Amino acid sequence: MPQEPAGPQVTDHGGGVHSIAVPIPDNPLGHTLVHLVDTDRGPVLVDTGWDDPASWDILTAGLRALGTDVPAVHGVVVTHHHPDHHGLSGQVREASGAWIAMHAADTAVVRRTREAEPGVWLDYLCAKLAAAGAPEEHVAPLREARASGRARTLPGLRAALPDREIVPGDLLPLAGRRLRAIWTPGHTPGHVCLHLEEAHPSQLPGHGRLFSGDHLLPGITPHIGLYEDPDEAGETDPLGDYLDSLERVGRLGVAEVLPAHQHAFTEPSARVRELLAHHEDRLTGLLALLSTPLTPWQLAERMEWNRPWSQIPYGSRTIAVSEAEAHLRRLEKLGRAERVPGDGVQRYRAV
Repeated sequence: MPQEPAGPQVTDHGGGVHSIAVPIPDNPLGHTLVHLVDTDRGPVLVDTGWDDPASWDILTAGLRALGTDVPAVHGVVVTHHHPDHHGLSGQVREASGAWIAMHAADTAVVRRTREAEPGVWLDYLCAKLAAAGAPEEHVAPLREARASGRARTLPGLRAALPDREIVPGDLLPLAGRRLRAIWTPGHTPGHVCLHLEEAHPSQLPGHGRLFSGDHLLPGITPHIGLYEDPDEAGETDPLGDYLDSLERVGRLGVAEVLPAHQHAFTEPSARVRELLAHHEDRLTGLLALLSTPLTPWQLAERMEWNRPWSQIPYGSRTIAVSEAEAHLRRLEKLGRAERVPGDGVQRYRAV
């Protein structure tokens, strides 16, 4: 007999805070933890999950298991624009009329994704990869897609355009709760963590709880790549932004972290120190590789990943090169590496 589909995985974190594990199709992360915060005006969601029918079914079943439903949702606070966090926001708003809040920098990404002309992203990506030293066999499929008129379909196109701005340092409009926005750029330019400035229901020592999105996870180092904007001429430093944000979060002294993946955890300051040390070790290791000038692609090939480079899928290689470039930008900002003049392909060497 066919097995019944699994029910929603719902967790009570106490103090009117729950989480629902909303699946991400075909992704090793498995799920996004969508958090529900009870307020005097109805439930407010922190993130919504991936835009997929099965994900929607789990989200709605999880809300019912908590004694509510989608039409009752009063608002949605989105930690960042990635589709596993923002994807279902459009359906939630359509069913409930809920407000959707996001930091302005990530709202700009959502708007740009909606308004971009077909092919703009492919042109930009081809140029970026070529400048990073990607081999022609990696760039060729993108050029072919562009020439044939097959514009890249980006996930998240059905996500809502936010109608409220999350202002760093401000309390969000959650009736009867104290939820303060902490701007934590790095994973995205507008990523925010949310500090629930209320005593922990289990009386753990510390200053409240933190909804950390993808910024601070118990066992995963978040991806830090470039902030992709075809219209942006200046150069950003996402890894520098991330490290600064980590230190800021570490100083909050919260009792518990409620991340968007894996599981809730305590002692966040220790985890912050681990991540800071990890990135410092990685930057130091990259300097040894840069004793000979390398392109970002060549550096990515030599960096340590969770599998050999030969086993990294096509799309993930593009992401890996973006992460290599973010590390190179940081080394350059620190004066520990420099660009080598050349033929239009970027190369870096240790100073």
